[in-house]
Amino acid sequence: MKIISGNGNMPLAQAIADYVELPLTDASVRRFADEEIFVEIHENVRGEDVFVVQSTSYPANDNLMELLIMIDALKRASARRITAVVPYFGYARQDRKPGPRTPISAKLVANLITTAGANRVLSVDLHAGQIQGFFDIPTDNLFGAPVMSADIQARFPNDNIMVVSPDVGGVVRARALAKRLDNAPLAIVDKRRERAGESEVMNIIGDVKGRFCILIDDIVDSAGTLCNAAAALKKEGATDVVAYVTHGVLSGGAVARVEGSALRELVITDSILATPAVAASSSIRQLPIAPLLGEAIRRIADESSVSSLFD
Repeated sequence: MKIISGNGNMPLAQAIADYVELPLTDASVRRFADEEIFVEIHENVRGEDVFVVQSTSYPANDNLMELLIMIDALKRASARRITAVVPYFGYARQDRKPGPRTPISAKLVANLITTAGANRVLSVDLHAGQIQGFFDIPTDNLFGAPVMSADIQARFPNDNIMVVSPDVGGVVRARALAKRLDNAPLAIVDKRRERAGESEVMNIIGDVKGRFCILIDDIVDSAGTLCNAAAALKKEGATDVVAYVTHGVLSGGAVARVEGSALRELVITDSILATPAVAASSSIRQLPIAPLLGEAIRRIADESSVSSLFD
């Protein structure tokens, strides 16, 4: 078994390699003068089970091309099996046609990864479960809930917890977390999204008065939805609000928005490499997911059960 990484999230790849007690495969991923990507693998991978770790976060297109070219290089080097480990799967929010003459880009990206030569895909908290069906190869979708629930139970063991979904579409995710927190009660934020990146809270479904509210979501981008939801929850009588989100995209002025919001804290995983602004923020904390991914990689290599990770 070998683990190789692109430039998307090298610290996470190194942490995964440390967990499975293997060195990262020696490879160079560099740019020509015209920004074309060139990959060279400096070790023999013939007949090996290779895991390519690469989040397709910002810059999404560069990181995606790095992933595709690394897979192609491994395929041509006669690797036995290539698993694309994509902790954050970019383009996942484009998983359907929201209007006429629009693409389903998540399906296109799935086709690209498959055509490049990947034999398997491993990701964390895909934006929509049906994305697994976009691939014609085995796809494992890991859940961040066990990591989050362990952190919540360690930090807020005696608080009057209520799990809150920031929209109707995230109810299944919120219910799964609530079940892990001794069947904590559930509330839902009813919101209206007029256009991408902008949302307005309409109602809170559930009694949050006197509750310690934990917002749960898969992606935080502009942070507008979370900040608006936190303000609405405080207005309805919540004692405090903390948000747990798997993928911290945090583009534009998101960090400043979080710092100026009603959120006590935003907790994200390290599926995406932290920007300097995120790393410097006292309102944002990262949870490591290398043990989760490392254990899944080990089980895939051993041909043992991955789903039992979540029992």
